[in-house]
Amino acid sequence: MPTNFAGGLNQDTRSQMVDLLNENLVDAIALTLAVKQAHWNLKGRGFIGVHELLDEVADRLRNGADLMAERAVILGGIAKGTLEAAAKETRVSPYPEAATDIAEHIEALKERFLEVGEAVRGAAKTAGDAGDEDTADLFTEVSRAIDKDAWFIGANAEEA
Repeated sequence: MPTNFAGGLNQDTRSQMVDLLNENLVDAIALTLAVKQAHWNLKGRGFIGVHELLDEVADRLRNGADLMAERAVILGGIAKGTLEAAAKETRVSPYPEAATDIAEHIEALKERFLEVGEAVRGAAKTAGDAGDEDTADLFTEVSRAIDKDAWFIGANAEEA
């Protein structure tokens, strides 16, 4: 691994955290692309509000991805944030590319936000159990943003 900039963590813990950060980084990238897919293609009642919301959501997801990528490098690893890495390694369910109906997009995004939120919360626990409270805190920060955006998106559902 390249140079480590985080003191107090042994090599095994740093390597484990880098892997954990990269697992969640590719999911954040995949989720960001799903959000943009919806942003570009949705149609229906309430279009403009959801369209604008999704741009803001994508920005927040990119910020979370940036935090994870930078932490991986701080720990002496490499951030694996390429499209190829995301396509190969993401755990996010494939997004329905042909969707156009706003309700269909809202449901598809809600499902994926729940998947990613659960994974990020699990990563926070794993990092805390490994003794890396800084990485655990980072994951907690990211999960709060994901949960909030899931709520914002879900509030646009017809049954909300």
